[in-house]
Formats: sequence, structure tokens, C-alpha cells
Amino acid sequence: AERIRFILGEEDDSPAPPQLFTELDELLAVDGQEMEWKETARWIKFEEKVEQGGERWSKPHVATLSLHSLFELRTCIEKGSIMLDLEASSLPQVVEMIVDNQIETGLLKPELKDKVTYTLLRKHRHQTKKSNLRSLADIGKTVSSASRMFSNPDNGNAEANFLFLPLSLLQLKNKFMKKLPRDAEASNVLVGEVDFLENPFIAFVRLQQAVMLGALTEVPVPTRFLFILLGPKGKAKSYHEIGRAIATLMSDEVFHDIAYKAKDRQDLIAGIDEFLDEVIVLPPGEWDPAIRIEPPKSLPSSDKRKNMYSGGENLQMNGDTPHDGGHGGGGHGDCEELQRTGRFCGGLIKDIKRKAPFFASDFYDALNIQALSAILFIYLATVTNAITFGGLLGDATENMQGVLESFLGTAVTGAIFCLLAGQPLTILSSTGPVLVFERLLFNFSKDNDFDYLEFRLWIGLWSAFQCLVLVATDASFLVKYFTRFTEEGFSSLISFIFIYDAFKKMIKLADHYPINSEFKVDYITHYSCACKPVDPGKWSHPNHSVIPFFFLQDNTTIDWAALTAKECLKYGGKLEGNSCDYVPDITLMSFILFFGTYTCSMALKKFKTSRYFPTTARKLISDFAIILSILIFCGIDALVGVDTPKLIVPSEFKPTSPERGWFIPPFGGNPWWVYLAAAIPALLVTILIFMDQQITAVIVNRKEHKLKKGAGYHLDLFWVAILMIVCSFMGLPWYVAATVISIAHIDSLKMETETSAPGEQPKFLGVREQRVTGVIVFILTGVSVFMAPILKFIPMPVLYGVFLYMGVASLNGVQFMDRLKLLLMPLKHQPDFIYLRHVPLRRVHLFTFLQVVCLALLWILKSTVAAIIFPVMILALVAVRKAMDYLFSQHDLSFLDDVIPEKDKKKKEDEKKKKKKK
Repeated sequence: AERIRFILGEEDDSPAPPQLFTELDELLAVDGQEMEWKETARWIKFEEKVEQGGERWSKPHVATLSLHSLFELRTCIEKGSIMLDLEASSLPQVVEMIVDNQIETGLLKPELKDKVTYTLLRKHRHQTKKSNLRSLADIGKTVSSASRMFSNPDNGNAEANFLFLPLSLLQLKNKFMKKLPRDAEASNVLVGEVDFLENPFIAFVRLQQAVMLGALTEVPVPTRFLFILLGPKGKAKSYHEIGRAIATLMSDEVFHDIAYKAKDRQDLIAGIDEFLDEVIVLPPGEWDPAIRIEPPKSLPSSDKRKNMYSGGENLQMNGDTPHDGGHGGGGHGDCEELQRTGRFCGGLIKDIKRKAPFFASDFYDALNIQALSAILFIYLATVTNAITFGGLLGDATENMQGVLESFLGTAVTGAIFCLLAGQPLTILSSTGPVLVFERLLFNFSKDNDFDYLEFRLWIGLWSAFQCLVLVATDASFLVKYFTRFTEEGFSSLISFIFIYDAFKKMIKLADHYPINSEFKVDYITHYSCACKPVDPGKWSHPNHSVIPFFFLQDNTTIDWAALTAKECLKYGGKLEGNSCDYVPDITLMSFILFFGTYTCSMALKKFKTSRYFPTTARKLISDFAIILSILIFCGIDALVGVDTPKLIVPSEFKPTSPERGWFIPPFGGNPWWVYLAAAIPALLVTILIFMDQQITAVIVNRKEHKLKKGAGYHLDLFWVAILMIVCSFMGLPWYVAATVISIAHIDSLKMETETSAPGEQPKFLGVREQRVTGVIVFILTGVSVFMAPILKFIPMPVLYGVFLYMGVASLNGVQFMDRLKLLLMPLKHQPDFIYLRHVPLRRVHLFTFLQVVCLALLWILKSTVAAIIFPVMILALVAVRKAMDYLFSQHDLSFLDDVIPEKDKKKKEDEKKKKKKK
């Protein structure tokens, strides 16, 4: 341990050692003739074997080694030649130096020099040969046809017979390069049995500089390490196992570091001993060694192994503060965006300084196909939202604000916000509480004969002023009191509202187009619906006012049977028959589209992890999941041709109500005292806006999302206030950050590692932070008015399906949902959550129960007239959370209500355990 601490602990400024590609070649007789080196296995992280039948690689699996082979390897390193930092530029040169070294140290008889050299320089045959029948997926992978011109007609052996051809064309063509990082280096393991040796010939070589050694390696990466083991006949199996042992060691992160830094033989032996310390043995009777262990979903980090040796004291160095309960909430308290500056506009100025350097990169970071899928998905969500909201607003305010205002407002505010705000991943939208407020305000104005739009303008101005005061005084620092309890309560509630609204709209459709449940196929002859005049006697009377003028020109009577249902009622007829109330197929078709879109989106989103198609195709399908689902179901709808309700967008650009213009005059409609009194309801709007905006901002800026460019809470609120003034003057709805759509936006921009070793799960890198997607979404929303002819082909049930998907998807990874599921799980099936290791289950359930009660109360509140105080109740959540300090110990709360993402905590756990053991 001392030695390893010394090797790993050296504070040198050299960069981390590069990733190694390890290849195991064995000396085999080919077709009973000459011996040659044949590749039999390779490693990056996991082992891949050449299957016995040749022709293909095995799936990556965890390399299982015999303990005996590790001890033999240790003996090899003790006895053999160790040559570190050898300077050489070609394989013959390296081989010569090794052989000379062995002769000098008396390990090899001089007369065997030529034979050994000849053996070591035999041709290498790599496993790149493909059978002629390839799966479609592989054919899809062959990108360029040019690469095919190089291979010889026999499709197998396109290598030159000389090892020293600089790089065989086959190497350059190798697709495996995609799995390796740019700076990767190779370690080559050569093992084999020969008839001219009595004692094994063993050498471990590290080159001073990594060198391309011709066609030695399957992929064109420079070689840094060579391990050679030639031995007398009869122990091929044992040599093979030793070769696998050293190769596996080279792919082990700790040994790999030691191999790069080792100064002498003892360092390497210490590295093997460290590996043996960590090795786990499975008893032979209870385990079949032929079973290949699948690579695990998530790998433990090797840092804890390294940390044990690197002094052990600096565990707290990398930001892992020792865990403390802290005051009721410390969640975001440590992030500098929320530090109180105490100066006028201090926070705002810091936000601007923080975001300005990234402004240019916010545009060119969007150059990726992923951005396109995000734009289309969020665009459709925003348009649907604008239409639903505009419709509801029109009902609530007698069309003083309607769908067109909703479109224009969304476009203007959203685009400006995404262009200039602190966190451009946030999507602005109209929210439920704002709608409730508008409805109450409109009714109040109507009852008291106030001018609604002017009164609203003043409330908006006062509220914007109050928000600007909050910005100037750094009030956003209060956000750090929103712990996970408040955040998850709020975001779950909004997600449930989304899900509930989607179903509610679908059920409304069913009321509108009722299903005839009495229908029998055999009775189809009984069904009819005819238009009859109400009283046949009246219609001959020429002066009857109901009949339109043109029918009476030549004293004709109406042909009742030829009228449509609408015309029939218009001319005062009545519909008779037992099928008049029903509209066949529409409801059922709508539900098929609704559930189809949802299920299809869910399935395609998960396609990334499926087994079909190459990675690139899977990723594309998963990125474009929602768009594909919408297109598929629009297509199905068009094919079936049932008259399902469609998306209707206003097609001309004018205020919904003819009584108003695009500018609201601030004076003249109401008595003067109303201008001042408006400050009181404005206070409510301010709380509403502040809570909605900041909780969403907190959720967007969660540590889980690994955002690099920092948040801008003050700057966000500043723009929301400015845009509120604009909207108030133009008579447009007010906008704040929308939780669910923002989460959906982030989800559609998540990035993962491009190169990952075979068998390794791609790692989540963060989110593509940029302004372009948001800006384009809102510009498109504004232009939608002119795209009405195209949009009218999208059925509404499909869009409700997307709403359902967004509601369900935004509940993913919410700890509250995990805890709800625990209520239904027997103990043995519960996942290994960190809080279950530390908090008794009944306390976990109590915490969940309290959260459910709070949600239920909020839900009831939202559904009644009291919905206007909804934001105040979210503040009450913070108070409830404070009160929980008396009910739960700080220890329990630190696990249940914590803003540190789960995984980090688990790592820290394991590290702590290791330290205790030590």
C-alpha cells in the first residue's frame, strides 16, 4: 500500500494516462503450416473473445480470471525482463532490444536469438474477417462504399504478408475505432508455445513514446506496452490464461495508472498485489466459469480505490463536503447564484456578468440534429398549449383575450425571454393560476362596471413594478428555501394537472360525440334519422318569418329530406329517428389516436436502449420519438378518414374581440382611484409569478441536469417583469415559466458520451444549453397563424396524447414517485435506494403520506374558487417542510429531502465504508 500510495500519489502535472486498447495474440499454426500470431481476444473495459467458430466477436463480458493465472503472472513479472521507457520506433527494433537484454541477463541462450526473433516477427492475423452473409444492421453500418474497394476478392485476408507495411488498409477501415477515444494507446499481449525453448521467455516492455508498430494491432493506434510470453510446449492453456490476466489488468483503471507510472519491477508487482487485494473469488462448485457475465448497467468508479492510496485525507477535496443535515432546507444554498449580495441590483449584475461570456456559444452550441427534434416537439406542445389556453381564456373573458392574443403573446414573450434571459432552457407559457385570476378579474370588472382591459393594465404595471423591486433587492435568494419537498410537490402537482387535463379533454369529446352503446349489428335496418317540419300546416303561409326569402320566390316549399342536420334545425325543422343523437366512430377513433400517440411516444423514446439497429439510428429514433408518433397517427387518422376534431388555428391577424385594438390606453376608462387600488390585486399576481417562475427555474437548474453555464434567477425574473409590462399594454395574457414543458425541453436536449467501450453504458454528460431551440419554437408559434392550412390536418386527440406523454415523462426520476411505488412493493423487490439504507421504512412512508396529503389539499384548492390563493399555498409547503423538522430527525430528512442527486450520495456512502474498513 505504501508503494502504491507513492506511485499514485506523486503530484505530477502529467495529464491522466490515456485509455488503453489491449489485444491478446496467440501463436497458432494456420492450416497445419507456418505458425502465425492470431488475435484471440481484445479489451477496452470488457473482454471480447473471438468465438470458437471464428468469424465473429463475442458480446462484451466481464473477464473472469482464475486465481492461479494471476499468481503465475506475478511470478512472470518477478522472473522476466522488465524494460521501462524503451526508446524504439519499430517492432524489429523492439524485439532485438528485448532479445539482447535476455541474453545479457543470462535468461536466453545466444544460439536461440534468431529463432526467437523469427517467431516474434511472424505475421499477425486479425479478427476482421466477416462472413459474406452479414446482418442488415451491419450493412447499414458500412457507410462508405469506397472502403470496399480496398478489400481483396477473397474478402478475408487483405493484409500484406509483411508485418512492416506501415498500416494495412484493413486497419484503417476498422469500425472499432469509433469505440476508442482520440488519444487511445494500445498494449499488445503475445503468448504462445514453441518447441525450441526449455525455459519461458518473458518480457514486459513500456515504450518511452507510443509508436505505431505496423500491423501489430487490429486498430491503428500506437502501442505503448508489450507483454511477451513464449514457453515450452504443453502448457498452451496456462499461457492463454496468463495472457488474459495481464490484458485484464491493463484494462483495470488502477493497474493501468500504475503501469504508466511504475519506475521498476517492484512497482508492477505492487500493482498486481493491489489487484489481488480487490479480487473476489467464486467457488468452482457453485459457479460455471463458462457463463459470461453481462457488463453491469452502472460501474462503480475506481476513484475510491485510488483515493485509498492518495493520502486518504483529501477525500473532501473534490467538493464532497462531509454530510450534514443543515437547517431545514439547505439545498441550493451553496450555489453562488443564490448568494445575497446586499447591493442594489447586485444579483442581477452578477447574473449578467455570469451569462455574458456564454452568449455566443449559446448559438453555435445548437448545431446538432438533436436541436431539430427538440424544436418540433416543443413547438407542437407550445401551440397546443396556446390554443387550449386561448380557448379557455376566450370563454373566461368573453373573447376580450382569445386564441390569437394567446398566440401572439406566447410568440413575443417566449422569443424575447429565450434570447435574453438567464436560463434559456426555460419555456414560458400561460399557467392555470393566471387563468383563474383572469376569470375572477373579468367577472369583478363586469359586476362593477370597470373597463376590464384598462384595470388589468394597471394591475400588470403594479405587479411588474413589484417584481422589479424583488429583482433589485435580490429577493430570489429566498429560492434556496425551496427544498426537494417543495419542488417535487409542485412539479408533481403540475404533472398530474397535465395528465388529468388530457383525460378530461378526451372525456369531453365523448360527451360531444356520444357512443351508441345499445347498437346491435343486426338491427342496422332500424336506424335512421330524418328531418321533418315541426308543423306541416304552417309552412304554406307565405309571411312566415322563419323561412328565408329565397325559398319563396316561386312559391316552392322546402325539400326537407335533402337538408343537412344543421340546416334542418336552422329552418325550424326537427330531427327524428333513433340514431340522431349519435355520431359513429369519432369517439373511439379519438381514443385510439390519444392512447396510440402516448404509447408510441413512450416506446420510441425508450428505443435508445433496444437491441435493434446501429447506435446512430437508435439515437435518432429516440430523439425524434414524439414527432414520429405524431406523424404516424396523423397518417392513420388521414387513412381511416373519420371526421375527428382537428387543430384549428386562427387564420387572420386581428384581435379576437372587435371592441379592442392592439394598444390599451392607460387612462379614461375607470375612475382615478382604481389606478392606485390596482396595487392590491397586483400583490397576489406578484406572488403568483414569483413562485411559479422561481420553482420552475430551480427544477430546471437541478444538479441532476449537470448544467455548465450557470443559472440566472434574477435576470429571469427581470425579463418576466419587463414582458409583463409589454403584455399588459397590448392586452395579451401574462406568461411565466411552465414546469412541464421546460422539463420536456431539457429531456429532449440531453447529451450522452459518443465513444463508449463495448458493453459500457453511455454516460449522461449534461444538456445542450443554447438559446436557439427556444427562440425558433416561439418564432414558429407566431408564424403558425399563416400555417393554419397545414396545421388543420393534426387531430386534437393526438396532441392530447402528447400532453399525457409530457405529464407522465416529467414524473420520471422524481423521488416522490419512487416512494409512492414503494407503498405497493413487497420488501424483497424494493430497489436499493440510498434512503432505504438509512431511514426506517415506516418513516419513509410517513414522509410520503404527508407529501400526498399536501398534494391532495393543493389539488382540492385548485379546483375551487379559492384557486387564486394557490401560489400562497405553495409558500405554505415551505412552512410545512419547516414544521417537519420537529417530526423527523435531521438525519432522516437529510436523506429524504435532499437536493444532492442519488448517485453521488451512494458513491460517498461506499467511500465512507471503505475508509472505516481501512
